[in-house]
Amino acid sequence: MFRILAINPGSTSTKVACFEDTSRVFEKSIPFGDKERASFSSVLDQIDRRFDLILEALRAAGVEESGFDAVVGRGGLLAPIPSGTYLVEDSMVRYLKKAPRGEHASNLGALLALEFAKLSGCPAYIVDPVSVDEMSDIARISGAPEIERTSLVHALNHKAVARKIAAKLGKKYEECRFVVAHLGAGVTLGVHCGGRIIDVSGGKADGPFSPERAGGLPVEGVVDLCFSGRYTEAELQKKMLSGWGFVAYLGTRDLREVFAMAEADAKARLVLDAFVYQIAKGIGEFCTVLDGDIDAIIITGGMAHSERLMQMLTKKIKFLAPIEIVPGEDEMAALAMGALRVLSGEERPRRYPDGGYI
Repeated sequence: MFRILAINPGSTSTKVACFEDTSRVFEKSIPFGDKERASFSSVLDQIDRRFDLILEALRAAGVEESGFDAVVGRGGLLAPIPSGTYLVEDSMVRYLKKAPRGEHASNLGALLALEFAKLSGCPAYIVDPVSVDEMSDIARISGAPEIERTSLVHALNHKAVARKIAAKLGKKYEECRFVVAHLGAGVTLGVHCGGRIIDVSGGKADGPFSPERAGGLPVEGVVDLCFSGRYTEAELQKKMLSGWGFVAYLGTRDLREVFAMAEADAKARLVLDAFVYQIAKGIGEFCTVLDGDIDAIIITGGMAHSERLMQMLTKKIKFLAPIEIVPGEDEMAALAMGALRVLSGEERPRRYPDGGYI
């Protein structure tokens, strides 16, 4: 039996879970609120405090902090890499501390995993970080030679639900052709073929808007905004990450509030309809990547819990392919199973390249 500790630092909490093989024996979400975050000048400065909070939670639950066979953390904004389970090594640590692709709480996942792994003398891993980039060459062409399309995607949940549906269909994930839509604080769409995510949209750069991000924007308008003098670069970067989408239009990130507003307000109804419209349009676009030969369209993420949203969305896309709805995400299990595949010999761990790029 393998004991695995999984750590998932997010903006407002740190989730921690203990697994014995595939069995979850402990899990806790540790709040990390606005007031506490404000006391740190950078995300990296939070590591000692988050470590102490995890340690306190484990001890309070009677979970021995040593004796693990592996510790696995959520991968952060690393360089573009293929999917898989990666050993946390110096090259990865250096990259995350420099954070050339931006600061995010998930950057702490590998660093926290390494610190707890030292207590057990075991390896530390990350699994399928958001920087997974398996895009095909044709998908990288943007139309502007100076700008190449790249991938930022909810790879951990994308891959986990794709494997789950593949098993349901009696196939291996590598044999399947899926379009996956992750609907959360950010919305990402992915084309899965041959065990790879060969095209993506969403995150910050393109695709549908989300509760707090704009998705794809008209380029001319973006250029005008950049040179308008209204915002600094840092302010625009912040708006791109968390200041547009539902928040900008309606003042809320909460889908339940959006539905309530839409009952009485024409603007809110229009924004809600546009949200569904853009997701459906993106899914339809990605179905063409697979020439219409699709095993399933998979809808996942927190907003997939909303029956009303699913009814609106499936009405527009049901003619394209069979639809599988997998509400929420279980990133803790996805992390642990990635580590377990390595511990059991099913997969070999990947090595993060020195210098950051493959």
